[in-house]
Amino acid sequence: MPAMDNAHALVVGIANYRNIPVLPPTVLADAGDMAALLADPQVGGYPAANVRLLRDGEAGKAGLLAALADLAQAGTPDATVLFYLSSHGGRIEDGPYAGEYILPVDTDYSTDQAIAQTAIAGADFTKALAAIPARKLLVLMDCCHAGGIGRPKDVTAPTLKAGLPDSYYEALKSGKGRAILAAARSDEFSWVLPNAANSLFTTHLLAGLRGAIASEDGLVRIFDVFEYVQPRVTADHADQHPIFKAELEDNFPVALYLGGKKGAVPKDTQGYRYDAYVSYVDQEPDSTWVWDTLVPKLQAAGLRVAVSGDVEQPGVARIVGMERAIAQAKRIIVVLSPGYMSDHMADFENVMAQTMGVQEGQYRLLPVKIAAVSDALPVRLSMLTTLDVTNPARAAHTYDRLVAALQGPVPE
Repeated sequence: MPAMDNAHALVVGIANYRNIPVLPPTVLADAGDMAALLADPQVGGYPAANVRLLRDGEAGKAGLLAALADLAQAGTPDATVLFYLSSHGGRIEDGPYAGEYILPVDTDYSTDQAIAQTAIAGADFTKALAAIPARKLLVLMDCCHAGGIGRPKDVTAPTLKAGLPDSYYEALKSGKGRAILAAARSDEFSWVLPNAANSLFTTHLLAGLRGAIASEDGLVRIFDVFEYVQPRVTADHADQHPIFKAELEDNFPVALYLGGKKGAVPKDTQGYRYDAYVSYVDQEPDSTWVWDTLVPKLQAAGLRVAVSGDVEQPGVARIVGMERAIAQAKRIIVVLSPGYMSDHMADFENVMAQTMGVQEGQYRLLPVKIAAVSDALPVRLSMLTTLDVTNPARAAHTYDRLVAALQGPVPE
């Protein structure tokens, strides 16, 4: 049986709201293009009859909840289920109706109570997902920033705060085999770039599923989707960071790769998929330096870069497939800073990378200091030559040295 024969998808796009400022027409294009891709036997590989598309008037609260219930009935424990949403999303922060909400096309925005009655509360959406028996469930949320909602003409209307918080996605992923990939953090916009046919997040998602995500077995798997989409979205717009939450036992496939074709993953002459894996702590100022300075410089030099996964709080488990990504990277850039030195998972990450290097007889780690570190470096790191970009007068030369090191072979 072809890998995706037992795959089901519900794709939703809502732009022309009845009582809320409308979203760009790209939102409808997002949903239409995603549904068409999944049902294409040469790309997504889902049976066309198993892909359902709801747009605008079809996506009222009752219709959307009914479609989710139908998805639960269609999916078996062995099925792959994908839910995609491009719409408004937001949260009420205070009062008896506080919580997160997905906003169907018929949401009434006049009062907090009206929102609670006509929108889909986070608890109800979580319950609908929990009813889906499939052990391979992927939820893709390109929920646009609800900033326009917060500026109603009626000054007595409630303020629905933009964005969905980390705790919301944590709740959605509850249960084995569940993965959530969202377009942006709770305090960020989901952007549409000028003259773009799709939202930024969906643009890269579609490109990856159309063949840009490499595959060695004819399947596009969930970890590969995140690894492809996240750095490209943030490289295109530094103020948008896709986030990933999962409870997985398997790197399950979400689509066919070019109709099931087995394509060789591009590797260099030493067998590496990436020139660099960036090990860093996702907190400021480290995050801004990695995404605004380091990644663009490396990509501009034609280097293939993998970046440690998104983290909402320091010290929380940080990357899916960490070991696999490190093993496929020629060098591991360790971004040294006070935050990095105090993060236990970062320490585990570089110890694992250095252990791989010792086993292979290679110097895999490449430390880069971006801020003064008061604590003494561990001997295993202090023995390595560290590149220091803290001196503005020498920063350009240091970046050149870094690029040259990544372009060369791994030191034995």
